Amino acid sequence: MQGVVMYAPGDVRVEERDDPRIAQPTDAIIRLSATCVCGSDLWPYRGVEKVEGPSPMGHEYAGVVEEVGSAVTAVRPGQFVVGSFFASDNTCEICRAGYQSSCVHREPVGAMGAQAQRLRVPLADGTLVAAPDMPPDDLVPGYLAASDVLGTGWFGAEAARVQPGKTVAVVGDGAVGLLAVLAARQLGAERIIAMSRHEPRQKLAREYGATDVVTERGDEGVARIKDLTGGLGAHSVIEAVGTQQSMMQAIRSARPGGHVGYVGVSHDVSLPGQELFFSHVHLHGGPAPVRRFLPELMELIGQRVIDPGKVFDLDLPLAEAARGYQAMDERRAIKTLLRP
Repeated sequence: MQGVVMYAPGDVRVEERDDPRIAQPTDAIIRLSATCVCGSDLWPYRGVEKVEGPSPMGHEYAGVVEEVGSAVTAVRPGQFVVGSFFASDNTCEICRAGYQSSCVHREPVGAMGAQAQRLRVPLADGTLVAAPDMPPDDLVPGYLAASDVLGTGWFGAEAARVQPGKTVAVVGDGAVGLLAVLAARQLGAERIIAMSRHEPRQKLAREYGATDVVTERGDEGVARIKDLTGGLGAHSVIEAVGTQQSMMQAIRSARPGGHVGYVGVSHDVSLPGQELFFSHVHLHGGPAPVRRFLPELMELIGQRVIDPGKVFDLDLPLAEAARGYQAMDERRAIKTLLRP
């Protein structure tokens, strides 16, 4: 099969890889209908994270089950399924508490390389959720978004305790940040402030429910949030980048007693203890337990209540994956959809 492999920063290739096979009785093999490039894939692409090359790439996926192991009972061949970037049994004590991304038996699906034509999914019964029917082509991008960026944005909103009638600020205008705006709107936020400098992303943020746009960053961005909230700050702030500046911008944009949900993959972030102590700001986040939200999100997508697939503004065949990486790296695309 064809699959994406990263050899070094900036060196992405599509090459022949071995077809996946059932390795454990709890495995499933799916034929991918769509996959994509994640913002987190840009960290090794830019050399910020070490490339243990050649490395299969990709952890977002949606497709049709082709084969299942002898112990799999929840899904069957022919079903269209979506899964999360961490495989989980969905039965352990941690999973039952809603934190499937910290399952005691979790396995990173990214190690298998989902930017490919086929994928082996471990712990299939706990990881995969089947759609009620085979979806039309126009819903596939939305279902794909549910496998990571929608679920991650949703977790950011949940972690930030977004509630009806409250004010929310979103730091980051990538796919996760934009879908955090969508999540905040669905959860009933009255005012949603998107922090973005890019007009196409601002436009999509407003489509998803943003009421205000702040273009400033850092201390200036914090000051602008305070201006918009009577000097107090937002009730809820969603951090969707993962840098020192974005984390401090999020914390400082929250009012005393406010909540910050951080879902950007952290890189060299350190928190000043005394400032945090006196801020009275709650922090919660980490790798999103996407599996917790998948049934609800897939239902909303299938009923066309939400359209998270709009974040894919570049649609390419898998063979042109390198173009997709480059476009996202240069911020010419929000998120690249790849068609195997």
